Amino acid sequence: MEKKWWLQGIKILLLLSFVVPMLAACAISDTVKEQYPLESVNGSGSSTSYVYRAENQTVPEVATQLIEKKKPQEKSEESTDRMFLVYSDEIIHIQKAPDAPEDTLIEVDSKEYVRQNYNMSFLEGYLLASLIGDLFDNGRYGNGGYRGYSSKDVYKPQGTYRKPSDQDVKKAPPMTVDRTGTIFKRSKNADSTVMGGKKGSSGSSGGSKGTIITGDKKSSSSKSGSVFTKPKKTYPKIRSGSGRISRRR
Repeated sequence: MEKKWWLQGIKILLLLSFVVPMLAACAISDTVKEQYPLESVNGSGSSTSYVYRAENQTVPEVATQLIEKKKPQEKSEESTDRMFLVYSDEIIHIQKAPDAPEDTLIEVDSKEYVRQNYNMSFLEGYLLASLIGDLFDNGRYGNGGYRGYSSKDVYKPQGTYRKPSDQDVKKAPPMTVDRTGTIFKRSKNADSTVMGGKKGSSGSSGGSKGTIITGDKKSSSSKSGSVFTKPKKTYPKIRSGSGRISRRR
């Protein structure tokens, strides 16, 4: 009995040794893709930047949600204008949307994109100097003038941001957050429909008639909405007769 428990324990440990690393390897960008719609893309290959929009959310609110999903290696101080979350293979630049201050833009930059576009001195105001030194290879990179998507027209990156193509969507498939649902409410006449919280009429629908064929007789239903008619109750007929007995000779 004790040996079985040991074997069961070993199996569980082996399973955890496979599952835990897989969960840890999930990039934070996967979480962003699942929650927010993709708005703009720049770069290619290992140097990419994907921009998502979080409607009616502040910069600190979005940062908190992402941190709860996966803890970053480092995060900048809380700010209502912009924040940075640093992960092993990408940097999340969370910034207030200039075209809609009530929205927040989530820029997911690969580290190669950051090296080729961002200005090293700009990031020093938000992140640790030691981390920036490693990121930019102690000054080898970091001579760009880019400061994030919200100011891309002033501090321009390499390349041009564009609307996501079909290929971009395949690489970073977004799931648009739609806060309006569709609920179908049944009624006796089946004419009540609630869509996105608004009630509308689905139109009148004529009833259907069902037919049951039994033997050579046909019985049809005239009741609207019924598929089958209820069979009539019948009783078996008993036929009486007289018998005759003859004596064998």
